[in-house]
Amino acid sequence: MPTRRNRFSVTWLVGIGVVWGVGLSWPSTVQAGWGTWPVVYIVGSGSTGQQAASQIVSGDPLAQTPASKAVAAQAALAQPSGPSRSALGMVDWAVLAGYFLLLLALTWYSVRKSRDTADDYFLAGRHLGWLIVGASIFSSNIGSEHLVGLAGSGCTDGVAMAHYELHAWCLLVLAWVMVPFYCRSMVFTMPEFLERRYSATARWVLSIISLVAYILTKIAVGIFAGGVVFRTLLPELRLEVAGYVFDSFWIGSVLVILFTGLYTVLGGLRAVAYTEALQTLVLIIGSVLVTVYGLAELGGWQQLREAPYPGSQWEAGYNEGFNLWKPLIPKEMDGKKVEGTWAPVREELERDGQKVIRMAWYFNGNYPWLGMLFCAPIIGLWYWCTDQYIVQRALGAPSEREARRGSIFAAYLKLLPVFIFIIPGMICFALASRGYPGLSHLVDESGRAIAERCQAAFPLMVAHVLPIGVRGIVVAGLLAALMSSLAGVFNASSTLFTMDFYQKFQPSATQHQLVWIGRLATTVMVLIGLAWVPVIQGARGLYDYLQSVQGYLAPPIFVVFFFGVFNKRLNAKGCLAALIVGFALGIFRLAVDTPVALKLSGFEQGYPPGSFLWIVNQIYFQYYSLLVFLVSLGVMFLVSYLTEPPPEGRIRGLTFGTLTEEDRVRSRASWGWGEVMASLVVVGAIVAAYLYFNG
Repeated sequence: MPTRRNRFSVTWLVGIGVVWGVGLSWPSTVQAGWGTWPVVYIVGSGSTGQQAASQIVSGDPLAQTPASKAVAAQAALAQPSGPSRSALGMVDWAVLAGYFLLLLALTWYSVRKSRDTADDYFLAGRHLGWLIVGASIFSSNIGSEHLVGLAGSGCTDGVAMAHYELHAWCLLVLAWVMVPFYCRSMVFTMPEFLERRYSATARWVLSIISLVAYILTKIAVGIFAGGVVFRTLLPELRLEVAGYVFDSFWIGSVLVILFTGLYTVLGGLRAVAYTEALQTLVLIIGSVLVTVYGLAELGGWQQLREAPYPGSQWEAGYNEGFNLWKPLIPKEMDGKKVEGTWAPVREELERDGQKVIRMAWYFNGNYPWLGMLFCAPIIGLWYWCTDQYIVQRALGAPSEREARRGSIFAAYLKLLPVFIFIIPGMICFALASRGYPGLSHLVDESGRAIAERCQAAFPLMVAHVLPIGVRGIVVAGLLAALMSSLAGVFNASSTLFTMDFYQKFQPSATQHQLVWIGRLATTVMVLIGLAWVPVIQGARGLYDYLQSVQGYLAPPIFVVFFFGVFNKRLNAKGCLAALIVGFALGIFRLAVDTPVALKLSGFEQGYPPGSFLWIVNQIYFQYYSLLVFLVSLGVMFLVSYLTEPPPEGRIRGLTFGTLTEEDRVRSRASWGWGEVMASLVVVGAIVAAYLYFNG
């Protein structure tokens, strides 16, 4: 029998689910024609985003509120010629209703099984099987920033960002290198593992870094991407509160937060993991449908190979959009020849009657091969092997064997995003270049993709390419991605705050108190994340923003984890110095970039050209990330070797150099040749992708 607390929780779940469904699917007008699917029109006050924008320009006093200005700016930017009515039919709404009923059923089941203990709430009682672990890892990773950001990146730059999506090998590193250490230590959080390896101070510093990273990336990005999806699919949904007008961007964001936050708060990691397993299936099916229908509309794969990306050489059979390895300096920008230099300049010159751009090679932000080769793996290994957001699923496994198998399964799933997220974005660009209805506004007069508008590439494909009936499945996949990513970071944030801070200051806290403090921490993180949405809007692209912030914060964490496992001589003082110095360098870069991204007063044109801050702001984020990595690594080794080594008894079993024979035997018994062969298949698939995507 469920407890009184669980019955109360379930009642609220059902209530919120009903409100969610009614709020989204309440039609004001339903039209049905002979031989056509019925279409639901969701009408607000009768003004689309474009109309709101024109009202502000014309000086309409009813539009002069901060919220309505945000509505107009966002709608005009991302959907200047999008649909003026809901893109969903009655069949689509029925599919969505079924999806949410399944989510409610899974959450109900999770709440009924839950116990009011920290181990159960934060790690699902360590009872997650490998299938749930792998699906949950993938679903947490493939969030809104992928659906919106990766498709947008594919639309503007082709497969350039596929480097990050071919990081399935990083999950193999998690499975074979890091999982044994995590399982032996039986920790709740990654900072707790750092305390075992180094010191309590290192644990607190990493917890702060992680929470800041979640605020700057995962929470804010998830909220913003959810708003982009709702604004594209339900453009006329509007709400006026006390004179402030909110469009579907903000309404959708708030609804996603409320529903996701509710089942995360009530069910903990168990509810998150079980719902993510369902969301993985829905997400994959929906995204595959977008790729299939998009290719059919385009005319097949060969037509996609001929998409007119700038820099392509058709006579040589070369397509810039299919090239993973971009040059250090592009041959041309905006139709002008580019010359590289070591001097910190970005200037336009005229030579022989032609305009030439002279630019420092380290200013080039078109995904140059040097940064992708050396920086992307640093970010990937940090994210997949040391980030609480991901590793918490493996910590919820009952054994090293289940955690390893789950990580390998997640590696297989991680091979999919190139084809189900980036390729749809490339299809969208190819269709837009042909003047496809509803997509043509994504390219300018010269045929180049407009980065800001391309952020809506994936939902625009849903609205304009898919038939009624199929759209509901894909929208369910979109919502699955939005909710799974937010649920994962909510749970990870509450675990970090509760176990690494609150429990340290209140060691006598009861299990019940720990659970409720975690719920309170989640709410605070959401409110802070909302405040960062304007910063993301100013960035070049959603996925670019995410990778750049992670590039600034990831290197010192990568250094202390990986080098700490492989080198037993590194000590607590070296770890702390590396974290502080690396984190300071990352925050400095964010402080330099943020005023320019927000276009604050006095920074509309950036910093004065040639000044120190201008140079820092212009350096491509991957190169700056490499600088942070090298500085952090040097500081850690220097400080560690200038001070006393750590006591070997303290770090026994936490480094390769201090493993006991019993540790080795137990770990060897947890895997067989099946796991080895499965891992080799993943590596082979990655190599094949790199060989194919060379232009």
